Amino acid sequence: MMPATARRLLPLAALLAWPALYPAVAAPAGAAPAGAVVLAPHRAVYELELKKSHGARTIEAVRGRILYDFSGSACEGYTLQFRQVSEFVGGEAKAVLGDLRSTTWEDGDASKFRFNSQNRLDDEQTEAVDGFADRSQKSITVTLKKPQQKTLAVTAGAVFPTEHMRRIVEAARAGKTILDFPVYDGSENGQKLYNTLTVIGKPIAPGTAVDDAAGKIAALAAMTRWPVTISYFDHAVAENSGEQTPVYAITFELYENGISRALLLDYGDFVLTGEMTSLEIKDAKPCK
Repeated sequence: MMPATARRLLPLAALLAWPALYPAVAAPAGAAPAGAVVLAPHRAVYELELKKSHGARTIEAVRGRILYDFSGSACEGYTLQFRQVSEFVGGEAKAVLGDLRSTTWEDGDASKFRFNSQNRLDDEQTEAVDGFADRSQKSITVTLKKPQQKTLAVTAGAVFPTEHMRRIVEAARAGKTILDFPVYDGSENGQKLYNTLTVIGKPIAPGTAVDDAAGKIAALAAMTRWPVTISYFDHAVAENSGEQTPVYAITFELYENGISRALLLDYGDFVLTGEMTSLEIKDAKPCK
């Protein structure tokens, strides 16, 4: 699943607290209990292409690539190194090159989150974000270093990105089809909160063929996967006006170990596809 910093390359978005759907986060034991969701460390590359464009801002073509490098475990925490480079050609055939780089770390019990990102357009830096978040019983405290020093509070009902992914897999295994809760991932100058709505489709049985890099990994062939769509809504807009129009949506097929394929990125004015062209599943370090 793409982090919000990736979504922010053009229009972007991820939220609202739903306490009844969001029990307190439990700290992991030294080893994952039987049946627990175990997210696989992996390195994936996705090639981006324009699927369709409409509305006032016409996009003629898109060429791009996403590098998604995920590592760690519930014991040591999870690190994500992400880069998205995209060239957009508009109606007057003028190309714009966007380069987004992001590094995040989230601890195994989803109580701490660090984030750092840089966004460039045509080699000029347009945004830099650096900060960390700590969860308590009552709220999440966010401390920003960039773009300016600032401290703010986020509802304790919000989840961080890796915990978000883990909960989606958990819900899919349990046969649930809808999840909705806040997500905080340090996007939009570190001050943005989004409401998310996740819709989980019917499971795709193990052994169902795929024609991208995931099809070359024997371990994935034995796993169930689900079609998933996550819609992101601006929390502040929804809170002030009650309007619930998605800012952004992403659709993908999700394996039980957290690996995603067949991306569809819907920015409203245009839609991109992301085909997985390379996948390496890395060795996981055992918990001590």
